[in-house]
Amino acid sequence: MSQKAKAKKKASYEDLFTIPENMTGEIVDGELIVSPRPSRKHIYAASTLGSELGPAYHTGKTGPGGWVILIEPEVGLGEDIVVPDLAGWRRERLPVSEEHNWISVRPDWICEVISPGSIRTDRVKKMRVYAGQGVPHLWFIDPIGKTLEVYRFQSGHFIVAGIYAENEKVRAEPFPEVEIDLSNLWWSV
Repeated sequence: MSQKAKAKKKASYEDLFTIPENMTGEIVDGELIVSPRPSRKHIYAASTLGSELGPAYHTGKTGPGGWVILIEPEVGLGEDIVVPDLAGWRRERLPVSEEHNWISVRPDWICEVISPGSIRTDRVKKMRVYAGQGVPHLWFIDPIGKTLEVYRFQSGHFIVAGIYAENEKVRAEPFPEVEIDLSNLWWSV
């Protein structure tokens, strides 16, 4: 068999319409990545973080405002289509509307909530895409390990800006005006 015949067909945006409704689809490095809906620990961490940052940065009610923070937006980064758990744009950079469903402007901040099934995709494949696009700030939350990792893009790669765990109270870039009590992010009923 020739090398051309062995080459895998690159996924297209239309391939996202073929996945079941209860799944999330992304295109990373030409590959269609299909994931089940996240666990309650995953959703809880993302929702809680969004509700803590939103009043200060999205609405400006308790902080400086000036940001648009979205949960699970579809973002086009070059040929990649990603769905980060949370993403934020400085308000002046985000287009009000576009002719397609995905947002075509690189976020200023991305937060991925990692799980055993997504760790390789989030920490390797997607992190490379985010670095390639120069995303200024990247966070990883692990609701099982109860950790927050904060990265800053600098000189062509991500550097660690902070690592936090359990019940620490954190003021992390790019949101230093709000103290985040990490214990609020961990599912406990």
